[in-house]
Amino acid sequence: MPNMSLIKNPMPTQEPALRAHNFEEVAIGYDEAAALDEALRCLNCKNMPCVGGCPVNIHIPAFIAKIKEGDFEGAYQVILKSSSLPAVCGRVCPQETQCESKCVRGIKGEPVGIGRLERFVADYHNSHDTATVSLPEKTGHKVAVIGSGPSGLTCAGDLARAGHSVTVFEALHKAGGVLVYGIPEFRLPKSIVAKEVENLKKLGVEIATNMIIGKTLTIDELFERGYEAVFIGSGAGLPNFMNIPGESYKGVYSANEFLTRSNLMGAFKNDSDTPIMRGGNVVVVGGGNVAMDAARTALRLGADSVSIVYRRSMEELPARKEEVEHAQEEGIRFLLLNNPVEILGYENKENPRDPKNGCVTGVRCIRMELGEPDERGRRRPVPVAGSEFSLDADTVIIAIGTSPNPLIKSTTAGLEVNRHGGIIVEEETGLTTKDGVYAGGDAVTGAATVISAMGAGKTAAKAIHEYLMK
Repeated sequence: MPNMSLIKNPMPTQEPALRAHNFEEVAIGYDEAAALDEALRCLNCKNMPCVGGCPVNIHIPAFIAKIKEGDFEGAYQVILKSSSLPAVCGRVCPQETQCESKCVRGIKGEPVGIGRLERFVADYHNSHDTATVSLPEKTGHKVAVIGSGPSGLTCAGDLARAGHSVTVFEALHKAGGVLVYGIPEFRLPKSIVAKEVENLKKLGVEIATNMIIGKTLTIDELFERGYEAVFIGSGAGLPNFMNIPGESYKGVYSANEFLTRSNLMGAFKNDSDTPIMRGGNVVVVGGGNVAMDAARTALRLGADSVSIVYRRSMEELPARKEEVEHAQEEGIRFLLLNNPVEILGYENKENPRDPKNGCVTGVRCIRMELGEPDERGRRRPVPVAGSEFSLDADTVIIAIGTSPNPLIKSTTAGLEVNRHGGIIVEEETGLTTKDGVYAGGDAVTGAATVISAMGAGKTAAKAIHEYLMK
């Protein structure tokens, strides 16, 4: 019998007062009983609107039908046909604006918890998997993938399953891209990413770390080494700043640097060679998921207070609703309709060697109101004259977006980019303006979602396969 409850089975989580002081995963996940009960809410619609809302077109009703049968491994295999990273997607994809937004059950209640079910299935597989992977027959073709983030791993996985020899070149010392350096442990445990990477290695994918394409090797040199096609999935790791006075003070971080130091370099440890803040008042500028990650990380690192400053209202806040709710539960303050105009600092011109010299002391802000819609339909924030005020701050984290790094473009002749630095590609194939070179994910679009990057990786993998097999 279908479960006609109007609400999802709730996701068990750590208590806010406890989780605000540890880096363990906030969401605990469904058990078998909750997963079965939630699966029974699916109506198995004939036209499957949820599938159309998924950037990688997972056959959602089919995998949920397997859960109803108690065949959790079968459900995983359905997902695996479309997604190389099920355990990741089940945790960080914005299902509420994608597959779940199309769910018929959402018309008169809450949609089916598709993301929660995907996470359950992936975790079940990872804890029970003992099967040996059967390697596909090799085609004899070699492909280089630049970047081991979601687009690169997806492209590599699909090409490996097609029988091609694939090498992923990663600039950092650990594979995973933004999944390991950008997303905190409490949202996406690094063991989950490592497991997904290991699954790709079992398919024959080689991972070469500490390889900065454009420095260690150029794209042209990859072709000289026998690679017949190249996929650029290098992400958007160049942080944007506000260009306001005081951004050079000690204690001002880009969110990229702050999260990379914490997530990848262990800077929160007492003996770290690259320490970051411990204690004090923290101000995070921005309203996206990265801002939420930075704010919640700062809290766990021992901040006395954490405030998020965002120039629009709660209705325009781009972060996932779940992440905002978790941040509020943990005690993070939201200062909405406000915008920084200057970062204040301690200056001792008489004693330049004063250790406090050049350190952040506060942020001067101005109140905003929403005016007419801009070209994207969002109401434009307008400063309110005479409304300036100051916040005490020991650390300021700028989380207002990132752009593609220009290194690959500057070392690759024939590769065209747009005015934002994104690589220009054919939408249907991911082909760039350079023959044999494809691109996708944030390197093309600028900072976007994990699942959209995965979709771009799939699109390019299909096109590369067709290109190689002509």
